[in-house]
Amino acid sequence: MPRFFVGSSLQSDDVFTLPDEVTRHVQVLRLHPGDTIVLFNGQGGEYSAEIVEMERRETRVRVGPHQDIEAEPPYRLTLAQGIAGSDKMDWLIEKSVELGATRFVPLTTTRSVVRLSGERAVRRLAHWQRIVQSSCEQCGRNRMPEVAPASEIAAWLGSMPKRPGEGELRVLLSPRADVSFAALPVEPPSGEVTVLIGPEGGLSPEEEAAALDQGFIAVGLGPRVLRTETAGIAVLAALAARWGGW
Repeated sequence: MPRFFVGSSLQSDDVFTLPDEVTRHVQVLRLHPGDTIVLFNGQGGEYSAEIVEMERRETRVRVGPHQDIEAEPPYRLTLAQGIAGSDKMDWLIEKSVELGATRFVPLTTTRSVVRLSGERAVRRLAHWQRIVQSSCEQCGRNRMPEVAPASEIAAWLGSMPKRPGEGELRVLLSPRADVSFAALPVEPPSGEVTVLIGPEGGLSPEEEAAALDQGFIAVGLGPRVLRTETAGIAVLAALAARWGGW
């Protein structure tokens, strides 16, 4: 059944006009009055809705009952990612939503190929938020992961408490790490999980040292060096398998 995000409150039995972008999508799918769709607003759960009227530029639906359906993993995970070039970042965010990440922090690092500031940063943030929305529509999540504005890694690390809070886990992926992934907890932590990954070329030794000073644990993913867009997906999938995220 087609699923659509609407950024407004929803109430059972209400009849309301869908946003323009949703109307366009409904038309592309060649839906008709009487067809049923699913609506969610990111606040939890979803609503079935019946299309009651369609015009060239407007679609009206009657909202059905709320269904307390969630697809969230039993942990909260922030992916702090050194901004990757080309369309790698788009792909990584899309797949990370599917794998259960709850927050994304794009980071500018010493070895970053892409550097964002000003209007370009604003446009890219809006673009990534649209990718998150589309991915939630596709994969069945009813809570929208947050995308933070791009920031410098030093400023981001400096904004964190010096040591992790109770139940919190901070993981730095590094090919130089002596600790293997297998050493991570078998059960999901009760607090926030943060996974930090560098861009193409990885983090500099100074950046890794700063992360370790903030309570991150350097973890390796085996003898092969993974690309930045592969590492995040690999660790999210592995944690989902270990912590019951599937």
